[in-house]
Amino acid sequence: MESASHLIEIINPYIQRGHIRYALFDFDGTVSLIREGWQGVMIPMMVEILLDTPRHESEQELYAVVSEFVTRLTGKQTIYQMIQLCEEVRQRGGEPLDPLEYKWIYLDRLWERIKGRVAGLKNGTIQPEEMMVPGTVPMLKALQARGVICYLASGTDEVYVLDEAAALGLTPYFAGIYGALDDYQSYSKKMVIERILNENHLRGPEFVTFGDGYVEIEDTKAVGGIAVGVASDEVNRRGIDGWKRERLICAGADLIIPDFRQHTQLVNYLFAED
Repeated sequence: MESASHLIEIINPYIQRGHIRYALFDFDGTVSLIREGWQGVMIPMMVEILLDTPRHESEQELYAVVSEFVTRLTGKQTIYQMIQLCEEVRQRGGEPLDPLEYKWIYLDRLWERIKGRVAGLKNGTIQPEEMMVPGTVPMLKALQARGVICYLASGTDEVYVLDEAAALGLTPYFAGIYGALDDYQSYSKKMVIERILNENHLRGPEFVTFGDGYVEIEDTKAVGGIAVGVASDEVNRRGIDGWKRERLICAGADLIIPDFRQHTQLVNYLFAED
């Protein structure tokens, strides 16, 4: 751990180590960088919609309002951000569309940003490592070598998660891949976590989650699991994103890492007997 002290930050030294049997990974920002920059699509879209309402603030003020709730709801299914958008439209005297309509408008715009990345991965002009958080595959292999069964859960729509995980070559590493559904009340990361624990009769310390959003960290700590916050800098692909770090610590993360480059030390630490 000495050589990795600047990379693995231990927030809670009192976790029960050495018992992990199952692991859950978030997708966007934790393992995949395909959707890096999505906030730069969602926030301007929402500001544009709110500027069209009868009683709106200045564009600058709207950017602040939208940035706050988009950030606060990151990690939950995309639909929750669109539900909040509808509420903001109503508050300003507008008549909102259905949240699902807003979601599809956003997804169409996001696709324009990322379609070249997905196509490049599929035709071989972009290497998967370029579109992943560094060290992801070695980390998954290290967990597999320890007999850990891994799952993937995302707030992004399941059809896209399945497609993008396959494009990155990650599908074989996961026993199950879950994403958001149009019937949003029938899926959540909390449901996935509870299902994994119940079906496999797990105690909290037998389960670990890796994620860059507060949702999966909070849900993991609520069941007594181990939560590793991945404070990834998605643009530079190196170092800590300070804002993510603070948010993950507030959510209850036991450890903070920038990425999985230090996978050997991380796995050794998690599997060391107390």
